[in-house]
Amino acid sequence: MIRVALVALAAAVVVGPAAAAAPPQLLHPSSLHAKAPAVYRASFATTKGTFVVTVHRAWSPLGADRFYNLVQAHFFDGVTFFRVVKGFVVQFGISPDPAISKAWQSATIKDDPVKTSNTPGTITFADGGPQTRTTQVFVNLGDNSGNLDGLGFSPFGKVTSGTSVVNKLFGGYGEQPSNDQQQIATQGNAFLRKTFPKLDSIRTARILH
Repeated sequence: MIRVALVALAAAVVVGPAAAAAPPQLLHPSSLHAKAPAVYRASFATTKGTFVVTVHRAWSPLGADRFYNLVQAHFFDGVTFFRVVKGFVVQFGISPDPAISKAWQSATIKDDPVKTSNTPGTITFADGGPQTRTTQVFVNLGDNSGNLDGLGFSPFGKVTSGTSVVNKLFGGYGEQPSNDQQQIATQGNAFLRKTFPKLDSIRTARILH
């Protein structure tokens, strides 16, 4: 299931001594509320190469807006693909910075109706139940329409370039990192580097103009 672990982040998050200060806008989710263009593209430069997502706001307006604001604010820079299950999904969207994860924990958006199926290559927000979408998304690696459409998972875009890159992302840990979402959120990339060093990550994510 594509559910997000509902993590109660402690007031004191674990940050490495050399951690850089979080970009101010990412610590204030309510300031990121721009309306996305009707169609836009986002390029993800990863440790395995680059892929491009084309987003259609008509498919899932609230999801498209949230994704647009996250990319514009560079939220995904340094984010790890922590869940890679071949034939199922690639999931990502937990900040490498615990302070940012804490700030976004309650920054939920309402659900969008499902207008497009969860077919291979589509990208969709993960959630922890109704009305709980925040920052985690997944790319469908297989045809998941049969079980995800009916559960309310609403795709907002599709990988239109670099599909081979998405398919090459390291998945050798299976579901194990997904089961450790609390530690990822509270300890950030320090935990991932120590525990799951082979996982791939995003170098930069940018809106293409």
